[in-house]
Amino acid sequence: MTPTPAIEAEDLRFRYGERAALDGVSFAVEAGHIYGLLGPNGGGKTTLFRILATLLPPASGAARVFGLDVAREPHAVRRRIGVVFQSRSLDGKLTPLENLRHQGHLYGLRGRSLRERARESLERVGLADRATDLVETLSGGLARRAELAKGLLHRPDLLLLDEPSAGLDPGGRRDLWRYLTSLREAAGVTVLVTTHLLEEAERCDRLGILDRGRLVVQGTPDQLKKNIGGDVIVLGARDPEDLRRRIEERFSIPAAVVDATVRLERERGHQFAAQLVEAFPGQIDSVSVSKPTLEDVFIHETGHRFWERQS
Repeated sequence: MTPTPAIEAEDLRFRYGERAALDGVSFAVEAGHIYGLLGPNGGGKTTLFRILATLLPPASGAARVFGLDVAREPHAVRRRIGVVFQSRSLDGKLTPLENLRHQGHLYGLRGRSLRERARESLERVGLADRATDLVETLSGGLARRAELAKGLLHRPDLLLLDEPSAGLDPGGRRDLWRYLTSLREAAGVTVLVTTHLLEEAERCDRLGILDRGRLVVQGTPDQLKKNIGGDVIVLGARDPEDLRRRIEERFSIPAAVVDATVRLERERGHQFAAQLVEAFPGQIDSVSVSKPTLEDVFIHETGHRFWERQS
């Protein structure tokens, strides 16, 4: 018997006026995995996050959390999920422990049970020794841990994190991901992360790349990079469009102009780059050859750079 996915999305659609925020998004997340939704601002991540968090009903399509429909059974879904938003939701004038107690009251927790869960959540994120310090005295990384503890208080099966590394320095990001990995391994918690950080996306078990409301590709980070099928060659030229056309005519391979450079993908890229320089003397000003990155995956799938301004 196939296990019920932690998340199922089927043909989700949502519009803000004339703009399609989600345009037929479908994907599934296995229980116990860390799944990343990667995309630039305006790609649809926040809208999808709000639908999964039961804050926004889809215009059409369906989303389910452990088999529960987020639009028809929101209260049942909320008992299974923990949500950590990009913006802070902690009261800075209270301690982490006091913030968690207030959160527990919203879930009907009281007395000894609440005290034990609050301590357990703070210990899980390594914040037990700062439990009685005011939140406003904590560093950005420690405050983010307190947010995680708050989201874990009711022992959810699914943790939804919206841009979890926002405002954190590199050390804080490493600590955060160490805790997320331990949550998955020790407690079996499924994690969904929205992010625009390529280095953060590399840490996910699987990724879905969103662009202009569409899920353009998904897979493990390594699979996505291998699918490019070779090295990435970037050529600088005075007339990149003319060079692109000449390369396609002579070698019968696809090439694209991105940010006024010619990009193509080829096995043994260094050898082929030398052939290109020899084939088009005086037309190539610069050459770079590299292994594929997730940004290269994004360009391969969308035809534009990750940070290109959305129209």
